[in-house]
Amino acid sequence: MKRKLALALCTVLALQLELGGSFVSVLAQDQANPAVTAGQPQTLADKRPVSHPGGTKFGAYDPHGDFGAQGDLTTEALFLPWEDVDLASLQIADEYALQRGRKLLITIEPWSWSLGWKLTPEQLRDRMLRGEYDANMQAIADTIAQLKSPVIVRWGQEMEDTSGRFSWAGWQPQDWIRAYRHAMDIVRKTAPKTQIMWSPKGLPNLEAYYPGDDYVDLVGLSVFGFEAYDKIEYGAPRTFTEALKPGYDLVAKFNKPIWVAELGWEGSPAYMQPWMETATAPDPQFPNLAEVVYFNDRDVIDWPHNLGRPNWRVVNEATN
Repeated sequence: MKRKLALALCTVLALQLELGGSFVSVLAQDQANPAVTAGQPQTLADKRPVSHPGGTKFGAYDPHGDFGAQGDLTTEALFLPWEDVDLASLQIADEYALQRGRKLLITIEPWSWSLGWKLTPEQLRDRMLRGEYDANMQAIADTIAQLKSPVIVRWGQEMEDTSGRFSWAGWQPQDWIRAYRHAMDIVRKTAPKTQIMWSPKGLPNLEAYYPGDDYVDLVGLSVFGFEAYDKIEYGAPRTFTEALKPGYDLVAKFNKPIWVAELGWEGSPAYMQPWMETATAPDPQFPNLAEVVYFNDRDVIDWPHNLGRPNWRVVNEATN
């Protein structure tokens, strides 16, 4: 079975990709929980970010529709492979975002989500650099050009990571930069109103992968809080501020608006509550932080130390 592709919220997609199967949309659940405001009591049943008037904007990747009725959400995030995908679903996502006054943040992953996909990182790199995937990128750009919502494209994220999670990550910087620039040239030529986001994971080697100011409108980082992992890796739980600051300080030098393009937390109530309270709160340490985007689903891979797949979803599935 291929990995679930939920292109947007509830009414939009929650697409299930299966070998030989088809895309299936799910019905809306606009009775989803309303926004939580600062000072309101929290329960384990709902761990969404607290909304601070005048604070950092926030969006969500929300395949389950838990943010469907939340009026202060500004961005609808979705993930898209450039193979084995029905691009007509982007039109549905566009309509959904328009109805709610949200932007679209489209993360394009340059591979297939099929478990039968066998290319090595080197093979993917070589094919990309030879232009063999230009038609894939052009088809996506053609579709984006037809969308009515404001669009941000995030291509080949976390490129400096060497864990093996992504086939495009860990390449020589010049190879990744060449591939990124080529893909973004296609987007800008075809859909010139689109903003583009360069989105490293936030590791110390990220600067080597910077493609230049002309190819970056926004910078995106990945910030996750997993209490069990923190205790092993850092000896104690970390706060949102502690998790964001290392990556933020590394990218602040580029003088671009900074997003947390993927955000999530999981742990005890005492661990999660500070994350919930501070993720969108104004903080003078992060003057360029423009928006955070919550990843509202279970992680797709196991974390180190045999910790399994943390569930970032804001609503307890047992009670939903």
